[in-house]
Amino acid sequence: DPVWLWPWEEGVAATLATFRAAAQLCDEFDEFVFCHNEALLYQWVEEYEPALFERIRVLVRERRWHIMGGWYLQPDCNLPHGESFVRQILTGRRYFAEKFGVEPRVAVNLDPFGHSRGLVQILRKSGYTGYLFCRPDQLSLALPADDFVWVGYDGSTLVAHRAAGHYNSSLGQARAKAVGWLRTHETLADGLLLWGVGNHGGGPSRDDLAALQSLMTATADRTIRHGRPEDYFTALEK
Repeated sequence: DPVWLWPWEEGVAATLATFRAAAQLCDEFDEFVFCHNEALLYQWVEEYEPALFERIRVLVRERRWHIMGGWYLQPDCNLPHGESFVRQILTGRRYFAEKFGVEPRVAVNLDPFGHSRGLVQILRKSGYTGYLFCRPDQLSLALPADDFVWVGYDGSTLVAHRAAGHYNSSLGQARAKAVGWLRTHETLADGLLLWGVGNHGGGPSRDDLAALQSLMTATADRTIRHGRPEDYFTALEK
């Protein structure tokens, strides 16, 4: 939401501040992997702060910074027609391939309030094998599980995951969110939990990363690590 209820200049400022902080935290915490999508935001960084852009390119090569999703901008997924989705994907993936040499295979749309079934065919033909989203929640759309195979109108399939805990966490509460998730998913072999401060920029915080690092050390019966959507979907596919 780079321009949700505020001018585009404010969205640029929030982008630059968030990406600066994330790059610094990648340097401070060896295990941390920062995940972000949306080509438009990277274009802003490239234009207004080229030194930061080059720093991010290095972090991507080192697998410390992960470009997920790969679309131009997180779109509404209820109203646009197929051509609009195709353009979103083509424009974003071409940019990330050219500038960073990456091609994400898990599509990410965290905050739209619904998702057209026609997306399945478009995503598969665009090279995606997985789809990560948050809404609609269980109250709005009851599903037997948060992991499922999504079948398109033409029979195309995607492995999909609904992040039931949503995409963000309050400042200083990432560890509490992780502890709660562990408590309610004791029997799950592999899992995915999203965290980070939103909506107006922010992302990861130093305090949250330190608290999560402490939780990783203190948890003996589960392995907790920073990862990428592709990591979890690889486990799902197996």
